[in-house]
Parts: sequence; structure tokens; C-alpha cells
Amino acid sequence: MPDTPAYPDFEAATFLNDHISQTLAFYEDRVVDPDGGFFHCFEDDGRIYDRDLRHLVSSCRFIFNYALAYREQGEDRHRGKVLHGLKFLESAHKQPNGSYAWQLRDGEVIEGQVMAYGHAFVMIAAAFAVDAGIEEARPVLNHIWDFMETHFWQAEHGAYADEYDADISELSPYRGQNANMHSCEGCIAAYRATGEARYLERAEALARKFTVELADQTGGLIWEHYDPEWNPDYDYHRDKPNDLFKPWGIQPGHLVEWARLLLTLDGLRPQPWYLERAVTLYGLAMQYGRDRELGGLVYGFAPDGAICAREKYYWVHSETAATAWRLYRRTGKETYRRDYHYIWRYAWDHLIDLEHGAWFRVLTPEGNKINNQKSPPGKTDYHTLGVCWDILLVGTVDSVDVAS
Repeated sequence: MPDTPAYPDFEAATFLNDHISQTLAFYEDRVVDPDGGFFHCFEDDGRIYDRDLRHLVSSCRFIFNYALAYREQGEDRHRGKVLHGLKFLESAHKQPNGSYAWQLRDGEVIEGQVMAYGHAFVMIAAAFAVDAGIEEARPVLNHIWDFMETHFWQAEHGAYADEYDADISELSPYRGQNANMHSCEGCIAAYRATGEARYLERAEALARKFTVELADQTGGLIWEHYDPEWNPDYDYHRDKPNDLFKPWGIQPGHLVEWARLLLTLDGLRPQPWYLERAVTLYGLAMQYGRDRELGGLVYGFAPDGAICAREKYYWVHSETAATAWRLYRRTGKETYRRDYHYIWRYAWDHLIDLEHGAWFRVLTPEGNKINNQKSPPGKTDYHTLGVCWDILLVGTVDSVDVAS
């Protein structure tokens, strides 16, 4: 009988801090482009396969990574990376009309559409930098709030619209939950950084809109796509269940992300429904998202519960681990603790690169690598670093054996 693989103590603060350090180390000596910003395209061993492409999401997520590292570890090298990233964000991504371009090549705009999703990450990056004591980010935070308030916020619907053309002259009819979820995240971060009530009030309003009002129209599940009146659009991207930013179907990873946001809000200004709805969303994610045949969690499922995207994505697993731990610490129920260990064990066996560091982005349904692009545009291990710090924030406990 083969030996059982040895796993680290996933509950230990030492493990989580070591994992953070190992993940940061993957990027440490190769991420900074001395000519501006960060490199965004890394193979498994850290080699850069495209030195000129810059994506707004990655530009912001690297700022987040290093702002959080500076806040927690206080090392000047991390502060320097934040300032380096902010300079590029403001000098290259930012356009004369106040928007931030979606993609650049050689410093020139190649995709200039104005995406609420990307602007939400500008808010997240600036808020975490301010929270880390980097005052140079405060004007960015003030600007992005005003910009989104002017161009994206639709008070009559209580939600943010999604996309403009580069000139901010034509608003797409598409509406989506993903940009609003990360806007909620950004508002929570901004409230923590500044204490300004407007941010918390907006986060609370978005949470109720998407996890209660809209979810109640779709059987408690959170649909991804809507029309201009916020009616579910069940045909949008029906042929693209694996789309990176706008996949068809219901995302287990987004259900648990919303659950974690609700638990975070509950810690800031408690309301009884936060925990109740977080438990429901997490339970649905595990009910329909757990791959009981091949292991891990799937990317998406259809409204009837059938799996529509069985691939295994890094961020789904890291977000689920953090939410399971928050629920365990909040309720004391061992089922969440078992889930926490299940997810970490799957990640340790399949998703974490034990040789080079960081996590593989996506695997086949069976848990095998699809290609050698560990960190293409959009992935900076923002999810994995953020959730490790979140687990540490809510507190670890003495480890005990937990059955799988």
C-alpha cells in the first residue's frame, strides 16, 4: 500500500507565512520592468514569454500584492514596487479622459475599452496602498471613486454598468455581476483604508443587490450576465463557459467570493443576514461545484446544476479555502474545517508548483497542466496571496488531524 503523501500543517501561521514568501519569491527578481511597470507573462519556471504586453488587471493586482506585503512585512523593497506600479498605472494606463486603458503594448494602447472590472481593480490597488501607509495612492483612490461614480454608477439600479468604448461615448448594454463583486471588494478596502462611510455604504448596497435581490430571482444562485434592466441574460456567452472574465454559467468561485465578502462586511458592521446568506452561497458552491469523481472544484455549472466547465482554476480553490476557514472560525462547524483541508490538499497535489513556486493557473478536469503559462495577463497570484493573509487575519488555531 503506497505511503500517504505528507502534507504541511495548513492551519499553522508558519505554513501560511512561508507560502506567502515562496509565492512572492517566484516574482521577486523578475517582475519589475525598469522601463516602467511590471512584466506580466511568466512561464512555469519564471521565464518571460512576452515582455511588452501590459494588462490593467495585472498592473493593479501587482500593486495590491506588494501593498499588502508592505503592510504586513514593512520591507522597503515592497514599498518601492508599489510606487513603481502606481507610476506606470498613472502614466501609461491612465488616459486624458480619466479612464484606464485595458491593454497596452510597448506603452501604446491596443485595447482602450473602459471596463468597470478593470477600474474596480484600480480602486482595490489604491485602497490597499493607502491602507499600507503609502499616501501617494490617495489621489488615485479619490479619482477612481469619482470616475466610477460619474461614468459607471447607476443609482436607479443600485449597481455599476460594465463597459464603455475608449471615448466614454457609448455604453454597452451588457451588465455583469463580476465587475460589481470586485467593486464591492474595492469599497470594503477603501473603507478600511480611509474610514469614510460612503465606501462601506456602497459595499453594503452592492452586497444586498447581488446576493439577495438578484440571487432570489435565480434560485439563490448568482447569475453572471444581465441586460440593461438587470434581467438575467441566459444566452450571453453560452458558447464560452471557460471565458476568463465573462464565462457562461454559475461560478462556484464567485459564490464563495461573495460569501467571503459578506463575512468581511459582517465583521465591519454586523447584520444577521450576512452569515445566513454566506452559508447558503458557500453550500451551493460546494454542492454543485465539487467534482466528486475527479477531485477539486469545477469552474462552472449550468442553472440546472450540470457541470459546464470542469477545468480546475487556481483562484476558485484558493478563494474556497479562505471562505471555508472564515466560516469555520465564525461557526465552529467542523464541516468547514474539513473542506478547508480538502481544498488545500487538492491544491498541494495539483495546483501549487512545489519546484518553482506560485500556483498553476488552470488544469484539465483530471488535474493536469494545460500549458506552461503559469501567469499570463490577469494572473499575479493576487488570489492566493490575498487569501493566505485573510486566513491569518481571522486567526489560525492549533492543528489537529482532519479526515478527508
